Amino acid sequence: MITEVLLPVCIAGIMVVLGLSLTPDDFRRVVAIPRGVGIGLGNLLVISPFLAFGIAELTGLSPELAVGLVLLGASPGGAMANLLTHLAKGEVALSVTMTAISSILALITVPLYLGLAIDHFGAELDDDFGMAGIVARVFLITVVPLSIGMAARHLRTAWVQAHYETARRLSLGLFVVVVIAAVASEADLIFDNIGAVAVAALLLNVAAMAIGFGISRLAKLNTRQATAIAMELGVHNSTVAIGVAALIDTEIAIPAAVYSMFMFVTAGTFARFIARRNAPVPATVVH
Repeated sequence: MITEVLLPVCIAGIMVVLGLSLTPDDFRRVVAIPRGVGIGLGNLLVISPFLAFGIAELTGLSPELAVGLVLLGASPGGAMANLLTHLAKGEVALSVTMTAISSILALITVPLYLGLAIDHFGAELDDDFGMAGIVARVFLITVVPLSIGMAARHLRTAWVQAHYETARRLSLGLFVVVVIAAVASEADLIFDNIGAVAVAALLLNVAAMAIGFGISRLAKLNTRQATAIAMELGVHNSTVAIGVAALIDTEIAIPAAVYSMFMFVTAGTFARFIARRNAPVPATVVH
């Protein structure tokens, strides 16, 4: 009951709230800041998933847990990445744009990398599904609620602005419920594998932030833009990973659940450190 009903409903609710924070300008901004968005999405949609593949191999995770780590690495950025980017004095507009676009592209990237991971690691999952089934499930828990949230903001802008903070706090509470439910549903397996999963998830979190920041600086982006990209890679929308996993096989939700327990600590530490380097100036548009 928990994994089949509660988790998808909570995750859909979280995605609706994310949609409330987005506007069409967040998608149009890709034209205004093409270099930043292009480099950021390249990191998020290509480097992050393959980094997860490598870490899963390095840490010797079981096939099912390895698939879960790749699913996490392939998941889009989320509202928490936007918040931490703000706290780190990073380029919030870039962060929000990457979140918006990657959330839509998840309809393609999540099923793609999930299928590759299942084939590569030879995972034996509870549910017998095809690629069309994965796409449909990702669509139902990401694109549909995200679109509902954006539509609500467009149709009832004043009401949404007045109640957004309440909705955001509610979504944070739902996030906690999702993580607790995911952990509870596979508690024995989590505690049996907590060491390996924690190491793998921590490596993915820290390595993704470091690589994202490093590549961005090598590409001549400023530190505020590099901060946004690093946060987007380090703070995935783990609720999407948990939601997709819950609809397929709850065992592959374990890496995302464990990751959710500490990602704010590592990302928050990075945010506090890097905020000292980022000048508190208004966001700039770089072509």
